[in-house]
Amino acid sequence: MGHAPVVRYGQENALKQANVTESSDTQTATPTWLIAVRAAESKQATEIVVLDLTGITSFADYFVICTGANQRQVQAIADQVGMEVKRRANEQPLSLEGYTQAEWVLADYGDLLVHVFSPKAREYYSLERLWRGATILEIPAE
Repeated sequence: MGHAPVVRYGQENALKQANVTESSDTQTATPTWLIAVRAAESKQATEIVVLDLTGITSFADYFVICTGANQRQVQAIADQVGMEVKRRANEQPLSLEGYTQAEWVLADYGDLLVHVFSPKAREYYSLERLWRGATILEIPAE
Protein backbone atom coordinates (compact mmCIF):
# COMPACT_ATOMS: atom_id res chain seq x y z
CA MET A 1 0.00 0.00 0.00
CA GLY A 2 3.01 2.30 -0.11
CA HIS A 3 2.21 5.39 -2.15
CA ALA A 4 4.92 7.39 -3.84
CA PRO A 5 5.30 10.80 -2.19
CA VAL A 6 3.65 13.68 -4.01
CA VAL A 7 6.23 16.31 -4.91
CA ARG A 8 5.23 19.69 -6.25
CA TYR A 9 6.82 23.02 -7.12
CA GLY A 10 10.45 21.94 -7.14
CA GLN A 11 10.55 20.90 -3.49
CA GLU A 12 12.38 17.65 -4.23
CA ASN A 13 15.55 18.77 -2.39
CA ALA A 14 13.68 20.03 0.67
CA LEU A 15 11.84 16.72 0.95
CA LYS A 16 15.01 14.63 0.64
CA GLN A 17 16.72 16.61 3.39
CA ALA A 18 13.82 16.42 5.84
CA ASN A 19 14.41 14.13 8.79
CA VAL A 20 11.24 12.09 9.06
CA THR A 21 12.14 10.47 12.37
CA GLU A 22 11.77 13.66 14.43
CA SER A 23 8.34 13.30 15.99
CA SER A 24 8.42 16.47 18.11
CA ASP A 25 8.65 18.58 14.96
CA THR A 26 5.89 16.72 13.15
CA GLN A 27 3.57 17.29 16.12
CA THR A 28 3.86 21.07 15.81
CA ALA A 29 3.68 20.86 12.00
CA THR A 30 -0.02 19.92 12.17
CA PRO A 31 -2.01 23.13 11.67
CA THR A 32 -4.14 24.08 14.68
CA TRP A 33 -7.31 24.00 12.56
CA LEU A 34 -6.62 20.35 11.71
CA ILE A 35 -6.04 19.47 15.38
CA ALA A 36 -9.45 21.04 16.11
CA VAL A 37 -11.06 19.10 13.25
CA ARG A 38 -9.65 15.75 14.44
CA ALA A 39 -10.84 16.47 18.00
CA ALA A 40 -14.33 17.31 16.72
CA GLU A 41 -14.35 14.16 14.57
CA SER A 42 -13.43 12.05 17.59
CA LYS A 43 -16.63 13.26 19.28
CA GLN A 44 -18.75 12.53 16.18
CA ALA A 45 -19.26 16.15 15.15
CA THR A 46 -21.08 16.42 11.82
CA GLU A 47 -20.90 18.82 8.87
CA ILE A 48 -17.33 19.86 9.66
CA VAL A 49 -16.22 22.76 7.46
CA VAL A 50 -12.96 24.71 7.55
CA LEU A 51 -13.01 28.22 6.08
CA ASP A 52 -9.76 29.92 5.14
CA LEU A 53 -10.31 33.62 5.83
CA THR A 54 -6.70 34.68 5.24
CA GLY A 55 -6.82 38.16 3.74
CA ILE A 56 -10.61 38.37 4.08
CA THR A 57 -10.84 39.35 7.74
CA SER A 58 -8.31 40.80 10.16
CA PHE A 59 -9.56 38.97 13.26
CA ALA A 60 -9.01 35.34 12.21
CA ASP A 61 -7.36 33.24 9.50
CA TYR A 62 -9.46 30.09 9.93
CA PHE A 63 -12.94 29.09 11.05
CA VAL A 64 -13.66 25.50 12.01
CA ILE A 65 -17.44 25.03 11.95
CA CYS A 66 -19.19 21.86 13.08
CA THR A 67 -22.45 20.57 14.52
CA GLY A 68 -23.33 18.56 17.61
CA ALA A 69 -26.66 16.72 17.82
CA ASN A 70 -27.61 18.05 21.28
CA GLN A 71 -26.37 20.19 24.19
CA ARG A 72 -24.26 17.44 25.72
CA GLN A 73 -22.57 16.61 22.42
CA VAL A 74 -21.92 20.28 21.62
CA GLN A 75 -20.20 20.62 25.01
CA ALA A 76 -18.28 17.34 24.56
CA ILE A 77 -16.99 18.52 21.16
CA ALA A 78 -15.96 21.90 22.62
CA ASP A 79 -14.22 20.13 25.55
CA GLN A 80 -12.34 17.75 23.26
CA VAL A 81 -11.23 20.55 20.93
CA GLY A 82 -9.97 22.52 23.94
CA MET A 83 -8.07 19.53 25.34
CA GLU A 84 -6.45 18.54 22.04
CA VAL A 85 -5.45 22.06 21.01
CA LYS A 86 -3.91 22.57 24.45
CA ARG A 87 -2.13 19.20 24.35
CA ARG A 88 -0.88 19.27 20.75
CA ALA A 89 -0.48 23.00 19.98
CA ASN A 90 -0.02 24.25 23.55
CA GLU A 91 -2.71 26.89 23.00
CA GLN A 92 -5.53 27.98 25.30
CA PRO A 93 -8.56 29.84 23.92
CA LEU A 94 -8.45 33.62 24.40
CA SER A 95 -12.17 33.35 25.10
CA LEU A 96 -14.89 30.69 25.19
CA GLU A 97 -18.48 31.80 24.74
CA GLY A 98 -21.86 30.09 24.76
CA TYR A 99 -20.72 26.93 26.57
CA THR A 100 -23.55 26.80 29.13
CA GLN A 101 -26.38 27.24 26.61
CA ALA A 102 -24.54 25.03 24.10
CA GLU A 103 -26.44 26.39 21.09
CA TRP A 104 -23.32 28.03 19.65
CA VAL A 105 -20.00 27.54 21.42
CA LEU A 106 -17.28 29.86 20.15
CA ALA A 107 -13.65 29.20 21.08
CA ASP A 108 -11.30 32.00 20.05
CA TYR A 109 -7.67 30.97 19.49
CA GLY A 110 -6.65 34.25 17.87
CA ASP A 111 -5.97 33.19 14.28
CA LEU A 112 -8.46 30.31 14.64
CA LEU A 113 -12.12 30.47 15.66
CA VAL A 114 -13.87 27.18 16.44
CA HIS A 115 -17.67 27.23 16.17
CA VAL A 116 -19.65 24.29 17.57
CA PHE A 117 -23.35 24.62 16.76
CA SER A 118 -26.60 22.89 17.58
CA PRO A 119 -28.36 21.91 14.32
CA LYS A 120 -30.92 24.74 14.72
CA ALA A 121 -28.29 27.42 15.42
CA ARG A 122 -26.09 26.17 12.56
CA GLU A 123 -28.93 26.61 10.10
CA TYR A 124 -29.98 29.97 11.56
CA TYR A 125 -26.55 31.64 11.59
CA SER A 126 -25.34 30.00 8.37
CA LEU A 127 -21.71 31.15 8.68
CA GLU A 128 -20.70 29.53 5.41
CA ARG A 129 -23.19 31.75 3.58
CA LEU A 130 -22.15 34.83 5.57
CA TRP A 131 -18.47 34.18 4.75
CA ARG A 132 -19.00 32.85 1.23
CA GLY A 133 -15.91 34.77 0.06
CA ALA A 134 -13.76 32.39 2.09
CA THR A 135 -12.05 29.34 0.66
CA ILE A 136 -13.37 26.02 1.96
CA LEU A 137 -10.36 23.88 2.83
CA GLU A 138 -10.28 20.21 2.06
CA ILE A 139 -9.89 18.18 5.23
CA PRO A 140 -7.20 15.56 4.57
CA ALA A 141 -8.01 11.91 5.23
CA GLU A 142 -6.41 10.52 8.38
